[in-house]
Amino acid sequence: MRRIEGRAQHYAWGSPTAIPGLLGREATGEPYAEHWLGAHESAPSLVDGAPFDAVLATEGSSILGTATAERFGGRLPYLMKLLAADRPLSIQAHPDREQAEAGFARENAAGVPVDAPERTYRDAWPKPEVIIAITPFVGLCGFRDPVHTVFLLEQLGVAEELGSLIAPLTQRKGSAALAQVFLDVLSIDGDRLRLVDLVVDAASDHTEDDAELGDLARALVHLGDAYPGDRGILAAMLLNVVTLQPGEGMFLGPGNMHAYLHGVAVEVMANSDNVLRGGLTGKHIDVDELMRVVKFKAEEPSLLPVDAVGPRTYHYATSAPEFTVWRVDPGEAPVHVPGCGARIGLVLDGDAHFTASGETLDLQRGESVLLEARDCATVSGTGLLYLSGPGI
Repeated sequence: MRRIEGRAQHYAWGSPTAIPGLLGREATGEPYAEHWLGAHESAPSLVDGAPFDAVLATEGSSILGTATAERFGGRLPYLMKLLAADRPLSIQAHPDREQAEAGFARENAAGVPVDAPERTYRDAWPKPEVIIAITPFVGLCGFRDPVHTVFLLEQLGVAEELGSLIAPLTQRKGSAALAQVFLDVLSIDGDRLRLVDLVVDAASDHTEDDAELGDLARALVHLGDAYPGDRGILAAMLLNVVTLQPGEGMFLGPGNMHAYLHGVAVEVMANSDNVLRGGLTGKHIDVDELMRVVKFKAEEPSLLPVDAVGPRTYHYATSAPEFTVWRVDPGEAPVHVPGCGARIGLVLDGDAHFTASGETLDLQRGESVLLEARDCATVSGTGLLYLSGPGI
């Protein structure tokens, strides 16, 4: 049982105040987009002052436990983050394990440096992820039913002007139609780019509407303000708009097209930095590889089930073997810390007192703990605790 110190990521879309506020730190004025807790080699957390990946290289089995060490080759299989979006993130998808391994090997063979801007695969791992809202959190998740998308665009008053661009949504069956329109959108240029402003302008007249139409209109206007003229806004109109309330979570599997628009959340993912972008970004976009990875399937987004597994202890179950997540609500009476293997706990809003093997570790708001496989711990206190561990 040790303290673990997260690493800041100052991406331009981040909030300058939200994460410092949660961590009890003074804001510096620069955007603080993510706070990483894990052992990814690009920004490993510090354990006893040493990079976590280096600590695992010498103590891996005792920290991870035999099952995790053998399943994942001595690597911590997940990465936990605080995420605070003031501006929308790129529209993106992530690969499954087979795609990641093949893509990483292919770019290595081609001699593309891992840190090169044009690099698509930065490691050989998949990147399923779960997002759990700390504040109301707005995002795009998966493709909406094509026919319903056309209906909403008719309500916005832009279906006729979009014409041939969206015609396949009613003329062809689901997946093929979505793939055709999505590819067309990603390659749109010249005079057709005026359609981006047309859609945003029309949406601005519907931001006070109720239900799905209002949600879509507000999202499109928000994207237009952040990325004026970006073709990714037309891709966004194909996706479901989702608002998570605090404590609600959503799972995004491989191939799910998504974007986070605004809010603060805990994010847990497989230990990967593989992102295939489709718009709303100045970074590299590999359209061909994105089209291979994305699952063109219309589906309603659904919230993760949150199961009570003990006194004030809740489990966010996913299908990912790399990670699972729990929430422990505040309380003075000690409760058992769930899970096995190497677990990372982040304390929000108060304090937390951990006890294991006769030792006690007291944490304040914004501090984090690494529980090793052998640590059978209890926790109490006024803080809200989010805890991640391997999903096996």
